[in-house]
Amino acid sequence: MRSIAELEERLSRPREALVDDLRKLDGDIVVLGAGGKLGPSLVRLAVRAVAAAGTGARVLAVSRFSEPGLAESLSDQGAEIVRADLADEAALAGLPDAANVVFLVGAKFGTSGREHATWTTNAYLPGRVAARYAGSRIVALSTGNVYPLVPVTSGGCTEQTPVDPVGEYAMSCLGRERVLAHFAERDGTPMAFIRLNYAVEMRYGVLVDIARAVHGGEPIDLTMGHANVVWQGYANEVTLRALRHAAVPPFVLNVTGPETVSVRQVAEAMGEILGRDPVLTGTEAPTALLSNAQRCHGMFGYPDLPLSELITHTAAWIANGLPLHGKPTHFQRRDGRF
Repeated sequence: MRSIAELEERLSRPREALVDDLRKLDGDIVVLGAGGKLGPSLVRLAVRAVAAAGTGARVLAVSRFSEPGLAESLSDQGAEIVRADLADEAALAGLPDAANVVFLVGAKFGTSGREHATWTTNAYLPGRVAARYAGSRIVALSTGNVYPLVPVTSGGCTEQTPVDPVGEYAMSCLGRERVLAHFAERDGTPMAFIRLNYAVEMRYGVLVDIARAVHGGEPIDLTMGHANVVWQGYANEVTLRALRHAAVPPFVLNVTGPETVSVRQVAEAMGEILGRDPVLTGTEAPTALLSNAQRCHGMFGYPDLPLSELITHTAAWIANGLPLHGKPTHFQRRDGRF
């Protein structure tokens, strides 16, 4: 992938399984939070998959759209644009009806010191959205941060692992799930929760953070020595396909790659490609934030871009100085403070 256009095309290229699932889905799809990191690529994927399915369903992209040109770009590609601030009650009430809702809104970075705002976005707003779309299928993006740190030899937390979030961000995300589950039960609204960690593409993610550090000669702390990563295109696909599995009580799904990824080994692999010796500090802790996505892979198949290719593409992207989102993941944090 040598350009933004090539990357966006790859992110939004639908596989046949997604097309088949959307062909069996009735009604329009509204994507709330379409202007965030994940939203644009998910909207493009949905538009292309719906077109291939031939259902005639609309894909409605809802956001404030603060990034210049984004709304126009998504419109040109076939999405219907709805400019709205979901925190505004009148705007929320005025949103178009839809049988299928993908809820991507959330707050993470810069939340320390603004915990009240974090809880409002992550736990209060979801309840307002659930009330507005009572009876629709709702797939809500959650996070693997709701789980505790576990031994790196454990294989990661499954959906049956008791939640034990570390820090207020993670607690507020569990709050999102609990509030949504209340409305699912109260109104009979089928839902699915996508516990994602960590989605990557060439402009953002754990691999970008490591590649930038290696390329720039910056130290990489190995204390949080292991992580999970998954291709963003696959995460988007699974999120859309989960609409058909929304249920009461909510269907819960870990979404990530199949490997427990060693930060040290990724840094060394990046170093070989970039011609730099990584600067490694600290020692790997025996625990990390890890999820087991065996259920996801059994239902939806494996990611179509494996870890080795993600590393190669990311290193090349960094070496060529191509654009980045400029939003570090802070995956190294063990205290949950972002």
